[in-house]
Amino acid sequence: MLELKQIIGGKFVPAISGKTFDRMDPFTGKVASRAPASDLDDVNSVVAAAAAAFPAWSKTGPGQRRALLLKAADILASKADEFARIMIEETGGTAPWAGFNTMLAAGILREAASMTTQIQGEIIPSDKPGTVSMAMRQAAGVCLGIAPWNAPIILGTRAIAMALACGNTVILKASETCPGLHVLIGQALVEAGLPDGVINVITNAPEDAARIVEALVAAPEVRRVNFTGSTKIGRIIGELCGRHLKPALLELGGKAPMIVLDDADIDAAVNGAIFGAFANMGQICMSTERIIVDEKIADEFVAKLAARASKLPAGDPRGHVVLGSLVTPEAATKMEEFIADAVGKGAKLIAGGNRNGSVVDATLLDHVTSGMRTFEEESFGPVKSIVRVKNEAEAVRIANETEYGLSSSVYSRDVQRAMAVAAQIETGICHINGPTVHDEAQMPFGGVKNSGYGRFGGKAAIAEFTDLRWITIEDPHQHYPF
Repeated sequence: MLELKQIIGGKFVPAISGKTFDRMDPFTGKVASRAPASDLDDVNSVVAAAAAAFPAWSKTGPGQRRALLLKAADILASKADEFARIMIEETGGTAPWAGFNTMLAAGILREAASMTTQIQGEIIPSDKPGTVSMAMRQAAGVCLGIAPWNAPIILGTRAIAMALACGNTVILKASETCPGLHVLIGQALVEAGLPDGVINVITNAPEDAARIVEALVAAPEVRRVNFTGSTKIGRIIGELCGRHLKPALLELGGKAPMIVLDDADIDAAVNGAIFGAFANMGQICMSTERIIVDEKIADEFVAKLAARASKLPAGDPRGHVVLGSLVTPEAATKMEEFIADAVGKGAKLIAGGNRNGSVVDATLLDHVTSGMRTFEEESFGPVKSIVRVKNEAEAVRIANETEYGLSSSVYSRDVQRAMAVAAQIETGICHINGPTVHDEAQMPFGGVKNSGYGRFGGKAAIAEFTDLRWITIEDPHQHYPF
């Protein structure tokens, strides 16, 4: 069992009350980690530490911030084995998934490091004689990042990296599902030499999450909030931020459509669907949730897809499997409910459908239609729907028939046709001839509709973590009308 402390003001400390909570290994049922169960006193402490560190950190030069972030990236990458062990135990994810998370998280820190010299402004012509008028970006203050468990190293790092690069101090509220992983991210930054209080990580028991988050958002010192997670909780975070007039960056749920047009390369589309649907057991916000295929090629596509899905090994995440454990046994139960609902309403089970504890095989449901849970709801698991359509127009209509709008993809040999279809899909991200699951540190990542607003990644994120100010230098002897 992993015994944890949280990071406040550069020190590894227990909760002030001394209380702890346990996170259970979803596959074995054993205790994976024990972490501090923070309360409002701990919130006050972490906010004070971050606020105290802000004046000096915000004045630290871009070269020094870049050097520290680059060093943190190397340290984080060096902990790949430790990240993998903790991920398997806390979330049921596989070692390859942990390895990818660690690699991309290090890349996110390196991309953030490269942005420290790109926080730029402009000179704007003024009508007032002798005046230099400037638009300047500067650090906003204390930033709160709230990260989830599903891609925990990537998303935990993304919650803090650009905020730090822009000269803000940060509080990372760790997920109750993977406190060990999120504390380890903070540890890498502390080891890199970030000054005390610049990076802080607070942990809390699940039953205390609502009031801990509310207190953190309400703290006057906290000036920016970013949250990645469900749309249900994202609405609450957005409402809290609105009440306190604080900008929020929200990346929420998804129901990603993958459209396979009648002129698609079928084998290529099958490859993209297998990866997009079943990477990390489908527990990714970008995961392919609806495979929308033209009926003229559907039989061939579905046969090949089912054959591939049926061969994907599932089981103990410590073994050589593609699909490990879902995050909780309850998540596996939900998959059974999705399957029963769809089959009961006329869908055909063509692959998978088996459950062993918290492990669910790669599952495909064909002839899915509106009114089935798997058509309407985000599964966040390895149960995927295939929707057959008559033509391109119906494919676009079905793709947009959802409250979500994060990622999507289109397969076609005609790139111009695919571009025209992509332009009609209501998502923040669309990949042509590629899977819905794709992320790079420098890209503007985010959604529309109920998938949230704002953008993580690269230059786009600078606007999310800075204030744009208008500064003038004027003639002190200028004339006034009175």
